[in-house]
Amino acid sequence: MTPDQLIVHLRLVGVFMAALVVLNLFVPRHLRWREDLQRIQLVNRQIFEVHAIFIVLVLGMFAVLLLSSSEALLEPSRLSRLLLGGLTIFWGLRLLAQWFYYSPATWRGDRLRTLAHYGFSAAWIYVTAVFAAAFGHVTFLR
Repeated sequence: MTPDQLIVHLRLVGVFMAALVVLNLFVPRHLRWREDLQRIQLVNRQIFEVHAIFIVLVLGMFAVLLLSSSEALLEPSRLSRLLLGGLTIFWGLRLLAQWFYYSPATWRGDRLRTLAHYGFSAAWIYVTAVFAAAFGHVTFLR
């Protein structure tokens, strides 16, 4: 893949991450987090809420980084290799979690959740592949 093609794909991942930020505004209501979280200890509820907020902030920061500085990520440096390698591992592990952590009971038999399961699986494959290709570019194709 050429650097120009990688930039396009990194920016598309940035758009996807921005979309995840927006999607996460609706997830709590759709999954009825408020009702479920009322049943757990206050400290656990607060930890969950803070983690959820910070995950969304990190997604937003990566969206901004990818949309504004994809070219810089493709400049061979220790920082770009570490960042792209780490993102490849992170999203690859997220893909594995989709299949080996979430119980099929949470999505089988529900058309929308089954579609979401397969759609997110495809998204995690794409995101992981883009970061892996970019990592390969800055590591091996100098």
